[in-house]
Amino acid sequence: MPIKTQNDLPVKEILERENIFVMDENRASHQNIRQLEIAIVNLMPLKEDTELQILRSLSNTPIQVNVTFVATSTHEATHTSLSHLNKFYETFDDIKDRYFDGLIITGAPVELMEYEEVDYWDEICKIMEWSKTHAFSTLHLCWGAQAGLYYHYGIPKRVLSKKKFGVYAHRVKNRKIPLVRGFDDVFYAPHSRHTEVLKEDILKHPELTILAESDEAGVFLLMDQDGKKIFVMGHPEYDRYTLHNEYERDKKKGLDIDMPVNYYPDNDDTQKPLLQWRSHGNILYSNWLNYYVYQEVPYEFINNREIIGK
Repeated sequence: MPIKTQNDLPVKEILERENIFVMDENRASHQNIRQLEIAIVNLMPLKEDTELQILRSLSNTPIQVNVTFVATSTHEATHTSLSHLNKFYETFDDIKDRYFDGLIITGAPVELMEYEEVDYWDEICKIMEWSKTHAFSTLHLCWGAQAGLYYHYGIPKRVLSKKKFGVYAHRVKNRKIPLVRGFDDVFYAPHSRHTEVLKEDILKHPELTILAESDEAGVFLLMDQDGKKIFVMGHPEYDRYTLHNEYERDKKKGLDIDMPVNYYPDNDDTQKPLLQWRSHGNILYSNWLNYYVYQEVPYEFINNREIIGK
């Protein structure tokens, strides 16, 4: 998939080195193609790392995608330079009158806080409400998934006794749903979280369908009836060293952190981590873009409730 970015987005060079087709604004402006408009609300502290991971994950279909990065205005980022945010990000106020084919809401390191205690919670609620009428399908990731389930359905999160940290095996539960088309019966995905949403709480909502779960990590993937809201409890977009970097960071802080499970060969953290989830992560993002965005949104995108906000 050609990913359209601003000409000087820093991660563009890394994507090109990985042989990912990145199209700059100049080239894209000369193509008469109905590109998909995807907004990414990036709540992660290391925003450039998340940009790279998600753009990499979106790059595996022939569909052209134009990405708009969105940052909250009610939270001051401390791990990403202000110049980067000012140059490559927009605020909700900047985009609230626009319509998007797809929206991604990322995770955030605020799981142990009550939702209402998060300084940008009111803004995220506005975005999730806005998404009902301004985005055709929304993909919620990790904390973004927990927040979405709480906001849309009132489903609470539960604090874990120990951080769920590592790479876990999951089993597909409903193979007829296009979102898991091409998945193996068992697949792996990373998790890094202190909270969970219980299966029994989800099952109280018949409008939600669980598509994959793990004996160790719980529910991984679920969606509403028409695919307008999709929830991913882990991080299929993570790269090889993301868990390693989190592990080393927490050790340096003196935190009580266990080695990520099923990650290092022979549980030896001096060895190169095994990359076991990339293919299924790519399939997940490709299926979302193809079956729930590209195939569903009319070519002449009419921006009203008749199409989005039924």
